Amino acid sequence: MTALAPESFREQLMSRRYEPNVAAVNELCDSLQSVKPHTEVPYVDPMHDVDECRIVSLYSNIGEADPSGFITAGDDDAATRMLGIQWKLGLRPEFVMPWNVHPWHTPGEVNGKFTPDQISAGLKPLLKFLALVPRASVIVAHGTEANRLAQLLLKTEVPMIWRRGLKTYKVRSLSGRAFAGTPARQEQYLEDMRVAYADAMARTGLAKAAS
Repeated sequence: MTALAPESFREQLMSRRYEPNVAAVNELCDSLQSVKPHTEVPYVDPMHDVDECRIVSLYSNIGEADPSGFITAGDDDAATRMLGIQWKLGLRPEFVMPWNVHPWHTPGEVNGKFTPDQISAGLKPLLKFLALVPRASVIVAHGTEANRLAQLLLKTEVPMIWRRGLKTYKVRSLSGRAFAGTPARQEQYLEDMRVAYADAMARTGLAKAAS
């Protein structure tokens, strides 16, 4: 059996982006893109599930949009680190879902450091997103921008926030300057993330993988 070529794999994912388990959130991505012509809003991979999602990974999406057209943790190294954390904890993809601080990207351009206004612009989309994942009660905020948006969210007087007892965890981005340091320091960053996700799993009733 031959492996799918990257382009073929991307096309396969794209063809599945409106499957029932992710259709609502990817239709939200389409609507967000429509209000800002000439931008693109990356989709959520169809391996996730709006009904089962308990934990939201909120990414500070500095940089270019991923060529796949889907939300990622960052570059390839970041994606590998995130997968490693999830694998070690036994956190299955249907129980966690990614979202970006500022959903919009301009094709071919790099998102620089977000302004306060750009971060604030991500609040309404985040609230709409959370309304589509009714069982999510934890946000793990990766990076400075994600932490700021999470704080803005907690300050809003939206009943959904307190009704769910929403909790946020502040961790580093998985790539870029925020993740720079010695191997020992990087391992500590990863351990901090594992602890946050393990606590989030316990809080939401998800069993951790046996050691």
